[in-house]
Amino acid sequence: MRQGMKIRQNLYIDRDICEELSRLARGHVGNKSRLANDALRNWLELRRNSELDSHFKLRLDKLSRELDAARRDIDLLVESLALFIRYELMVLPPLAEGDAAGRAQGRERFDAFVTQVGRQLASGKRIVGDFPKSEMSRG
Repeated sequence: MRQGMKIRQNLYIDRDICEELSRLARGHVGNKSRLANDALRNWLELRRNSELDSHFKLRLDKLSRELDAARRDIDLLVESLALFIRYELMVLPPLAEGDAAGRAQGRERFDAFVTQVGRQLASGKRIVGDFPKSEMSRG
């Protein structure tokens, strides 16, 4: 409790509160001024905390929505990757052991893929949703 200069205040309070304050002051708690001072300090602290809580609640709600969106994006990415891998492993036939040209083309395609991923990440653009319908149906 911070002790400092006291300032006299003339306050009007309800009679029942005044009687309760007098009853408490007669006990071991202290005098009316100390009780009122402590009660006001506690009330002001609760109010300050409530205002902070409401500001933090807004921010936490926004972060929760962003986290939910990120989770949806990750789920989409994982599902897409799993389907792509399944397609690659189950549908496309493997290259023949002596198919050096096919393996070279595979390496070139992979290098082009990694380069494009790097460009997309550096630019901050998202490729999902950017394909024209004609490109998507070409597969």
